[in-house]
Amino acid sequence: MLKIVRQSKQFFIGSTLAAFILRLIFIFRFPSVTTDSFIYGDIAKNWLQHGIYGLTYAGGIAPTYIRLPGYPAFLAAVFAIFGIEHYRAVLVVQMFVDLGTCFMVADIARRVISPQASKAAFLLAALCPFTANYVATALTETLEIFFTALSLNFALAALECDSARRIGHWIGCGIATAAAILLRPDGGILLASIEFFLVWTVVQRLRNKLRVVSLVGAVFVVGIVSTGPLIPWTFRNLHTLNRFQPLAPRYANEKDEFVPAGFNRWVKTWIVDYASVEEIYWPVPGEPVDAAKLPDRAFDSAQQRRETLQLLHQYNSAFYVSPELDARFAALAAQRIRKSPLRYYAWLPALRIADMWLRPRTEMLPPDSRWWEFNDDPRWSALAVGLGLIGIFYVATGWVGFVRGRACRYAGMLATFVVVRSLFLGTLENPEPRYTLECFPVVIVFAAAAFQARRTGIHSPSELP
Repeated sequence: MLKIVRQSKQFFIGSTLAAFILRLIFIFRFPSVTTDSFIYGDIAKNWLQHGIYGLTYAGGIAPTYIRLPGYPAFLAAVFAIFGIEHYRAVLVVQMFVDLGTCFMVADIARRVISPQASKAAFLLAALCPFTANYVATALTETLEIFFTALSLNFALAALECDSARRIGHWIGCGIATAAAILLRPDGGILLASIEFFLVWTVVQRLRNKLRVVSLVGAVFVVGIVSTGPLIPWTFRNLHTLNRFQPLAPRYANEKDEFVPAGFNRWVKTWIVDYASVEEIYWPVPGEPVDAAKLPDRAFDSAQQRRETLQLLHQYNSAFYVSPELDARFAALAAQRIRKSPLRYYAWLPALRIADMWLRPRTEMLPPDSRWWEFNDDPRWSALAVGLGLIGIFYVATGWVGFVRGRACRYAGMLATFVVVRSLFLGTLENPEPRYTLECFPVVIVFAAAAFQARRTGIHSPSELP
């Protein structure tokens, strides 16, 4: 990659400058420090100042496991250098991390397509407004995307290099994957995708009577290195909190905190759009819910509508889901699932996946989440539409590059990650577009393949090695 940068200095200098400008616009015009950011920050501050991995309450600092230690460790490092709760410094550091992601994506394109495609990939990554937007947000996304790209790049390097250097690349892949897992529990999807591809390749080679010793070793090396850092975290949780928790709770709840599983299951029987996440899912518990915001698909009959409105009215009277109320939501969910299991297990997950991939990614920006109603300030409506079109461009171009363009070597591994992650996201009751951002390094590589195919006139995919 360094050779390509040296050969095209002006291109990379200009693209890098454009990347900095775009990200600085987001940092200074649309910085975002959310409630989750302050939770991470509180853990980092207590860890740094008191040696306690915990949250601050009225009675003092209490140990917690609701967040994995990756991002709090990053924040603690930044706070130690630039000052406690200096979130602007966090965003600036994230800008440089994201620039590293741009180079990583370019290097992946170089490996699997061509040196020329690496330039297209770098430009697409540098000008991507969605990853740039999250640089200005004190959340895990920027680091998660970086380590996802780094892990995939190490895996590709291992697959293409000689045996003497292969083990080092697989160890690097495991370390990067471990970092992704320590940032977010769903980083485990990256590990599962790489392992699935390796096992599948082993099976295919065994059928052709080819040697598979190195690949079998890779399966174990990546698995052990990736999960190794979770061992001390698990022992810490068991020792300090008397709870076996190798990752973090699915709903970020403390060990004695009630989780309204029935309410969550009911939400999954109708939710499709991110707007409903903001209006219905997130307010519970603690805030009122406007039942008028429920879509018609939330009811199967007039009687069910009355029952649903009654349950929400009961919730609004206390802003709390009691175990009894949760049981009634669970019963309502079970009724709806029995009536249409295909809707619950297939159609709604597919629609949630489509919404996460295709809706305008404005969740950290001023536009109204109900962008299609066009009742917002005209400039924000225009921004939503513009970002929506840009998002469709990236996704559509990536699809074209995968299907029609000059096929990437080891495209199966890259595509496996996107497919497995998308299927997992379809099972969630909170379809947030940011959850697909980890796939954008792959999307951009495939988009670069589309541009390469247009230049070379290649329109049919080649076989994987």
